[in-house]
Amino acid sequence: MSKAIQAVRGMNDLLPDVCERWQHVEATAREVLHAYGYREIRLPVIEKSELFARSIGSLTDIVEKEMYSFEDRSGENLTLRPEGTAGCVRAGIENGFLHNQIQRLWYAGPMFRHERPQKGRYRQFHQIGVEAFGIESPDLDAEIIMMCARLWRALGLDGLTLQLNSLGTLECRMAYRSELVRYFESQRGKLDEDSLRRLDKNPLRILDSKNPAMQDVIAAAPSLMEHLDDASRAHFTKLGDYLRQAGIAITINPRLVRGLDYYTRTVFEWTTDRLGAQSAVCAGGRYDGLVEQLGGKPAPAAGFAVGMERLVELMALQGDKHPGTHPDAFVVLLGEAAEKQGLALAERLRNAGLRIECNCGGGGLKAQLKRADRSGARLALLLGDDEVRNASVTIKDLRDGTQRSIAQSELIDLLHKETSRGITP
Repeated sequence: MSKAIQAVRGMNDLLPDVCERWQHVEATAREVLHAYGYREIRLPVIEKSELFARSIGSLTDIVEKEMYSFEDRSGENLTLRPEGTAGCVRAGIENGFLHNQIQRLWYAGPMFRHERPQKGRYRQFHQIGVEAFGIESPDLDAEIIMMCARLWRALGLDGLTLQLNSLGTLECRMAYRSELVRYFESQRGKLDEDSLRRLDKNPLRILDSKNPAMQDVIAAAPSLMEHLDDASRAHFTKLGDYLRQAGIAITINPRLVRGLDYYTRTVFEWTTDRLGAQSAVCAGGRYDGLVEQLGGKPAPAAGFAVGMERLVELMALQGDKHPGTHPDAFVVLLGEAAEKQGLALAERLRNAGLRIECNCGGGGLKAQLKRADRSGARLALLLGDDEVRNASVTIKDLRDGTQRSIAQSELIDLLHKETSRGITP
């Protein structure tokens, strides 16, 4: 026998029990986003590689080391998307709905990065992304952060901390970059290999190092906050005022820089201490220059992405009681007459808005009741020769074993009463 083929490393199956939690998160997020006026956009998984080199930055770790890129049959260089913002901006420019317009958009789906797989970090991972265009003022930044806080409440999550920083404009960041390089050059002997590589290419990323041996050096580095222009400083101050007024606690983290080159002014992360090294559950900020950078007319923008794997894992750790997708009842069919009538009965129940799983493939009473129990339904609807003759059905409670017989004409009303009382899971 040949060896069974396994999934690609870092790309995981989501089995039905896990999918139920994912569906709950996705449905909750959809409700929250729609409450703020965001509309869904669906984007290709594959984009031209140039899109990410121009947006994320050709010197970032993502573009240099982590992208899944390939040449297709026509010789075009393509990439499995490592993030969603660039593709959303590309779609807006290409379809002409960004210039002089306010757009609030969201999307969800898989992203791909060739990283070292570990808990909370996979090569295929999933995000819910939110992008807003056409608003330059800090009230938009505040609103999208408030939207995150509402999502955490809707999901019953606690213990998430908001970290906030400002990167200023490109001009003040370049002035800060020069001072930062001078400082790290003076500390070259204390820099690790990763930081030495970043020193010439992307020195701000050194501030994001998780190496414990680097923390004292990083703590003594110059602060970007001291190099902000007046407009960026005022923007950040107003944002903080809005959030405090809304009762959202903030932690200002001057070392928060994010890993993508397109960010300007506001950057933020929602973090937790319950997921080990992968502490960020949601991250985002403002990227006012990206639309123009990718060939469109200037348009301010801000957004964020939620990591689905980390969010779902956090919910599991907190013991969430997400609603399942178990059927309201399982139909047990005993005999040829019951099989003929049972499928039609199940359809009538589904037409009435009930979730019904019907036995297929035959089997005796004991085997079918086992299937009913495995389905997660609390009620089994037994249909045999007697029930067919009497136009009745026997209802068996799979939790306490009690049984009762009722007319099929009364079944829909009874099941609605049972499910509305929460008797079924």
